[in-house]
Amino acid sequence: MTTTGGGNVRRLPDWFKVRLPGGDRFAVLKENLERGNLHTICEEARCPNRGDCWSAGAATFLLLGPTCTRACRYCHVGAGEPAAPDPSEPESVAEAASALGLKYVVITSVTRDDLPDGGAAHFAQTVERVKARLPESRVEVLAPDFGGDVKAIASVVAAKPYVFGHNIETVEALFPALRPQGDFSRSIEVLRKVKEIDPEMKTKSGLMLGLGEMDAQIRETLSALRGAGVGRLTLGQYLQPSRELAAVARFVTPDEFDAWAAEARGMGFKWVMAGPNVRSSYHAGSGENE
Repeated sequence: MTTTGGGNVRRLPDWFKVRLPGGDRFAVLKENLERGNLHTICEEARCPNRGDCWSAGAATFLLLGPTCTRACRYCHVGAGEPAAPDPSEPESVAEAASALGLKYVVITSVTRDDLPDGGAAHFAQTVERVKARLPESRVEVLAPDFGGDVKAIASVVAAKPYVFGHNIETVEALFPALRPQGDFSRSIEVLRKVKEIDPEMKTKSGLMLGLGEMDAQIRETLSALRGAGVGRLTLGQYLQPSRELAAVARFVTPDEFDAWAAEARGMGFKWVMAGPNVRSSYHAGSGENE
């Protein structure tokens, strides 16, 4: 269930069914994360797919601690004054990924506006360590905007992740209410810069639906992403993580998600995941057709 801003409970539609956590692989992954004192966005953001993904031996590693310097109105990750980066974290992530034998590793982070480079060097080092440990694996990064710093963006691109992802999250009209410390144009420019620096690098972005956006605004957002050269896209339903965060405006039906997926492919997106439970890294390594 999810709740409205006023605290009333809104029951989830019948199409929301997720696998409960369990199984040997789930237990092994959890043990490895705890041993390395590592965080995942799966837990911090209360992802509905963590049972499915963890049981399959997949997870999205969360760098730079569990505390974000921004306070987006849809995100359950805690905001405040974060601790200094852990210099051992890149190697710990690589060790955990190696122990699990992951073939596709997703790396993300909180936003760290307190760091001169936004944490870009830490990102790059983690990608390099994972690739050194698992040379046959593919690494996807889901990066913050690094304040639009081109040098910071370039340092992560230089580490050669397989996919460089940065989520737009919502339509431009909703940024002031939902992402007051973010900037729509800056996020689009981050993705554009990645393609300018390395035209061969695959870029990806994600959009949540059900926050009050209009169809025309969704189309404008998809058009802006394609204009920046983005080839990979996720579309998912926003679910209110807590009573203090933005309420769900409406539940988008599976048929609507299918229609948006078809429209996105028609616009030129080569890889599209769309559905109520889809999140940024859900089945990220599947459908390698781009």
